[in-house]
Amino acid sequence: MRYDIRLNITQEYPGIVGKGRHLIRVQPADIPGRQSVMSRQVLVTPNPAEYSYHKDFFGNAGTLVVHVHPHPRMEIAMRARVECFAQSPALNISPGLPALADEIAAVASLDPDAPHHFLGFSPRIIADGDIEEYARDLLDPDMTLRDIVVAIGEALHRDLKFESGATTVETPAPEAFAARRGVCQDFTHIMITALRMLGIPAGYVSGYIRTEPPKGQPRLEGADAMHAWVRAWCGIEQGWVEYDPTNATFAAQDHIVVAFGRDYDDISPVRGILRTSGASIGTQAVDVIPVSSGFPN
Repeated sequence: MRYDIRLNITQEYPGIVGKGRHLIRVQPADIPGRQSVMSRQVLVTPNPAEYSYHKDFFGNAGTLVVHVHPHPRMEIAMRARVECFAQSPALNISPGLPALADEIAAVASLDPDAPHHFLGFSPRIIADGDIEEYARDLLDPDMTLRDIVVAIGEALHRDLKFESGATTVETPAPEAFAARRGVCQDFTHIMITALRMLGIPAGYVSGYIRTEPPKGQPRLEGADAMHAWVRAWCGIEQGWVEYDPTNATFAAQDHIVVAFGRDYDDISPVRGILRTSGASIGTQAVDVIPVSSGFPN
């Protein structure tokens, strides 16, 4: 399946700002056997004085831009065409939770995909007794790790309400969990917290999901902006699996990856510094449209 992706982000500043430096991570990733980027482009207005390209520890690509002239706003437009390949359903070959510690210990690598990086706490993932209790109440002795991932994801989808505007980008996972509402970032951070509290390595995936669902299927939540979901390490044989708790589904051909990280802080779409006063106002619009040929206008 091929998709045209159109993303527009606008940052309105409270006044004229001078110098600014931003790292932009919005372009879909090339992942052999899963998705292939046929074309992609990031345009920033006003035109930056400097452009450079950055790759982080986890292999995520970013565009670094520097502005030196006064400007009242910044606009980012990303256009891409991606081909996503159908994936065969994975067999459940993961061990149970009691065997997990030994399997993690058997991994000698500290490569970016090693589970060790996704076990401890990170800036957005902190210990929370209520989330841990919620997760442990879902456990059954016969569950495999993959079963646990599904159980937690389905429970969060059932018990939390997707509500745009209920939280902000800075809302901690325990606060969103206590309110039982939030957006895809909150669902994802809560699920990562639950998995790590159980000792299961888990990370954050940023990306896109298709805006127009197939005929007869419901529209996925979170389709109007960049999306987020969870990746969990389910043992040496199973490896990483990706689950979308916002929509209670494994990530599939409709999920287009931008970046992998420990939490949102590692892979936020736009991160930077500038000299100003007051809060800026950001807006974001996304379209992910299935196509057969051609390139988006």
